[in-house]
Order: sequence, then structure tokens, then C-alpha cells
Amino acid sequence: MKLRTAEDRSTEEPVEDTPAPVVAPQPLGSRRRRWRWIVGLVVLALLAVLVVRRTTRPAVNASAGQARVVPVGVAAVEQRDVPVWLEGLGNVTSLATVTVRARVSGPLVDIRFQEGSRVKKGDPLVVVDPRPFKIAVEQAGATLARDQANLKYARRDLDRYTELVKQKLVSQQQVDQQRSLVDQLAATVALDQASLDNARLNLQFTNVVSPIDGIAGVRQVDLGNLVSATDANGIVVLTQMDPMAVIFTLPQDDLPRVGEAFSKGPLAVEAYDRSGAAKLGTGKLTVIDNQINAGTATVRLKAEFPNPEFRLWPSQFVKARLLLQTKAGALVIPAPAVQRGPNGTFVYVVNADKTVALRPIQVDLIQGPMAVVQSGLKTGEQVVTDGQNQLRAGAKVDPRPSTASSQQKPTEASAQ
Repeated sequence: MKLRTAEDRSTEEPVEDTPAPVVAPQPLGSRRRRWRWIVGLVVLALLAVLVVRRTTRPAVNASAGQARVVPVGVAAVEQRDVPVWLEGLGNVTSLATVTVRARVSGPLVDIRFQEGSRVKKGDPLVVVDPRPFKIAVEQAGATLARDQANLKYARRDLDRYTELVKQKLVSQQQVDQQRSLVDQLAATVALDQASLDNARLNLQFTNVVSPIDGIAGVRQVDLGNLVSATDANGIVVLTQMDPMAVIFTLPQDDLPRVGEAFSKGPLAVEAYDRSGAAKLGTGKLTVIDNQINAGTATVRLKAEFPNPEFRLWPSQFVKARLLLQTKAGALVIPAPAVQRGPNGTFVYVVNADKTVALRPIQVDLIQGPMAVVQSGLKTGEQVVTDGQNQLRAGAKVDPRPSTASSQQKPTEASAQ
């Protein structure tokens, strides 16, 4: 084999390069048709999957629904006496509030009460300087004694003139004049006696006493100040605290029932604090107002409460609950058991085989956590109180004691 050198390669004739074969491009229409086939196949595959799922799902769901057991809370239908309460908002007011003022004018020389303390009727409160009034009593007494002496002397003269006229030593005119003088002096003595009584009364008024049993407020005047009957603020304000009154309102629609029940006897009223949790007292309805408030469509009622522990305070905001009646032997269930549908109220009743049935009922009223059933249920039946949103007629359930107990104390009443 002979190797070629560089010179040999340079003397050789140039060889032309052979061009690469050129592939002709495919038409645009054929490519579009290919993609359409691919997309069509994918869509057909998806449709097939959906059809298979839809045809198999009902059977799966049906079998799963039949096998599923829903845990629910249940409670028994009970029969008991149910008190029917009407609730309203109100304020506490005192049955007697007295602004103590002096009956006579003068400086205060003694204060005998403590602010905020309990006082009884007749207890001394303050003392107005009594010295001018003692002098007035002495003056009125002296005037009375003088006029009594004059009357006594005039009566003796009348007795003498009466004897002398019989002897015709004096005229009848003199006797009549003396009798008139006696009458005048008797009237003067009576006037003097009234003046003396008035002076003694003013002296008594210098000792200001409590007119009621109550609580003394903040003192309005200090020792040494001049007081009089015309003082605007007075000396102190006394408020009667036991018993107290509560004025509350109810809707005018409740007035016929309240009036009918009130005509049969006293109605009990309970007072609670603003939250409705703490009971402040129990009293009786005493007054139904004679007018309805046209602006609020409510009527005012007044109840009187014993208040020995001072739990009720004037102007205190309270919730009042009026006992309208007591339904004897009523059927009750927990209020959460009551459901509402297009055909009215109903409940789910648990059967013996632990399936539920939809039962229409008539509700008389809802009383706090309890519902009073008028018809549709029997004592001892089990009703579902929790988990109704997962139920339908015939569903299997796992009944458990309900957390909604009808034993709880009702806080309000609403009639249906």
C-alpha cells in the first residue's frame, strides 16, 4: 500500500462533496389530522372511564349507605308539669323615697345618722338649734297664763253682776257687757293655747326623725349650716329597700293571657340579674298598667319583692320572669330534637331495630331547652337530639345519651 504525501494530495484534482439528501416537508393538513386523532382518542378514553365510574358508583354507594351506622344523641319523651314563663326587661324601683327637709329654720347643731346606714321609722337624724323655739314656747305659755287669769277675774265679776241684777242694783246691760267680756277672754285663752301648741310643735320639729324604714343616702348639708323647709336638696334622701318593686314590660299580645290569669289570683314573678344567671328574688304581680305604649307595643307591669338582703337596688336593670301557668302532665323533649321542614315540625324517632323514622309533631311551646309536644309522640319513645343532618328515614343509628338534657332550668319562654 502506497502512502500519499502532501505533495501528491496537492497535485490531485479536487473532488466535489456529495450533497445530503433533502427530505421533503409534510403538508400542514396531515399534521393537523394526526393531532385530531390523538385528541379524539384521549377524549374517548376519558368518556369511557366516566361511564364506568357512573355505572359502578350507585351500587358502591348503596352498599356503603346500607352498611353505615350513624352515631346520634337520643333522649326519651317525658311527662311532667311544665311552668310557662313570660320574660321581660325592667328596672328596680323603691316603693318609697323621701327627701328629708327641716320643718323649721335654723342651724344644724347635731347629726345623728351615718351615710349609707339603715334607719328605722322614728330614728333621729339631725337636730336644729332648739333655743329660739324653747323661748317661743315660754312666751306662748306666759301669754296663756295671763289671759287665763283675766278670764277667771271676768267670770267672777259676771257672777257678782248676776246676783246684783236680781236685787236691781245694776242694770241688765252691765250684766250683758260682762258676759261678752268673758266670752272674748275665753276665745283669747283658746287662741293662746293654740299658739302654745304650735310653739311646742316647732320645738319638736327641731329633732328631725326618719319617716320610713330605709337606707340613708349621701348627706346634702354639713354641721353648722342653716337649713329650712324650702331647701331644694334637703338634708338627706331616704330610700325604702324592703320591700322593693320591679317595673317591667311585656308585649301587648301577652296582655289578654296575663289579665285572665291575674284575675284568678296572684302571679309569681322572679327577678334575675342582667345575664339571667343569678336569681335576685321572688315576688308577686301587683299592678298591670292601664295603657299600652304605642311606640313599643308593650304594656308595663309592677311586681313587689321582699328584699331583706338588699339584693335588689333602686334603678337596677333586671330580667323579670312572670309565671303565667303550669301545664300539668305535659309531654316534653329537648328542644334540639325539633326539626322544621316544608310540611312543618318533625322529629326522628328511634325504632326498636335501631333505625329511625320521621315523625310529624305539633309543638305547643318551646320553654328554654325544652319543647312541649301537643301531639305526635308518646311517653318513653326515643327521639334524636344530635346528628339529624346525617339521617334519613330508615337509616341505621348508634343511639347514645344526649348532651341536651331537658332537666336543665329554662331561662326564657316563647309560645308558638
